[in-house]
Amino acid sequence: MAQHEVDVIVIGMGPGAEDAAERLAEAGLEVAAVEERLVGGECPYWGCVPSKMMIRAADLLAEGRRIPGMSGTSVVAPDWAPVADRIRSEATDDWDDTVAADRFTGKGGRLFRGHGQITAPGEVTVGGDVLKARRGIIIGTGTAPSIPPIPGLAGTPYWTNREAIEAERVPEALVILGGGPIGAELAQVFSRFGARVTVVEAVDRLLPLEEPEASELIGKVFGREGIGVRTGAAAAAVAHDGAEFSVTLADHTMVTGTALLVATGRRTGLAEVGVGVIGLDPQARTIPVDDHMRVTDGVWARGDIIGQGAYTHMSMYHADIIVADILGQQHRGAEYHAVPRVTFTDPEVGAVGLTEAQAREQRLTIRTAVAQVPASTRGWIHKAGNDGFIKLVEDGDRGVLVGATSVGPCGGEVLSLLALAVHARVPTQRLREMIYAYPTFHRGIEDALRNLG
Repeated sequence: MAQHEVDVIVIGMGPGAEDAAERLAEAGLEVAAVEERLVGGECPYWGCVPSKMMIRAADLLAEGRRIPGMSGTSVVAPDWAPVADRIRSEATDDWDDTVAADRFTGKGGRLFRGHGQITAPGEVTVGGDVLKARRGIIIGTGTAPSIPPIPGLAGTPYWTNREAIEAERVPEALVILGGGPIGAELAQVFSRFGARVTVVEAVDRLLPLEEPEASELIGKVFGREGIGVRTGAAAAAVAHDGAEFSVTLADHTMVTGTALLVATGRRTGLAEVGVGVIGLDPQARTIPVDDHMRVTDGVWARGDIIGQGAYTHMSMYHADIIVADILGQQHRGAEYHAVPRVTFTDPEVGAVGLTEAQAREQRLTIRTAVAQVPASTRGWIHKAGNDGFIKLVEDGDRGVLVGATSVGPCGGEVLSLLALAVHARVPTQRLREMIYAYPTFHRGIEDALRNLG
């Protein structure tokens, strides 16, 4: 066994860990990084970046189909080939991480390929190499697709998000298990490229973590676009005959497709990292940390595995805190009252902070208001594809927003002002006193504030 002593060991090189590792190396520390798959993690290869390329392409098709009645006539002929080619050439570099790996090692870091496991306090073993940390270990191993134990599913050629991103052709018919962000986004993509799509969601609505109004609107849009939605009926069994999937639901009905995408959430693998060695429960779903991302003395954790949202922007946020802590710099620590999130359907569903239900669970004195995008001047001008609304959730006692949802064209961009308002606890009265550019989608926030009374 070869032994190596460094300042910091980073296990898992997803976006946040990669950023932290590079910055620590630039600061002069000896950094060893361990990666079992690709440097950069899920986001650039199978997640946010390539999926949004697919969504961009699908949205262009939708916009082309909206031309009649607005500016002329159109005949739209979908072609998946340029989408698949762009993902391989621009986003994933054909799933080759040489550029990312060289960027890290070019800053002085040392990259170890393979599965890293904590084998003693301050020690990580990777194959035939034993790494010892003088300052500490950063755990950032992320998550993997969670595959439910549905009878008949194992052993079939089902897709996860990875196979969906890598698809070189559009299936004739696609069944999607899971109506959360991944399932909803990919449902619309493949439908717009010609697949017959059915989404199966065990609970009673799509996007169950968002406001019910968002779920209802996306459901209506999907219905209008011909996407089948089966909510409140979990998959009970799966069969595959070599050409087609048959999914039997709990209500004894059946849906079929030539492809099956399982988008039922993500799982951690803490036992595989060896967290029991540092006193953690290896069977736990997440790693507990303090507000500076410390697990215990000399160990930090970040990203999906701490359970504060499986978002790239959250991982990068955690990286800032960890780097500051290791380098002895000032940072106020993690705050989670204004976490933004966007589901990139069309319309986009952006949200920040608490939903109305979550706020009521906290027994806050809540006031809410909704403004409809089609009723705004910009929505009226936009006309085709102008579905959406802005919803505000105010703590009436303090007079500040604790949550907000922005659904519509550019819904994620309109969210930025609302995220700032929730984060900085800007008084709603002060928001009313702002000047909102006319005619913009974000001016709908002014309408919603007026509806608060």
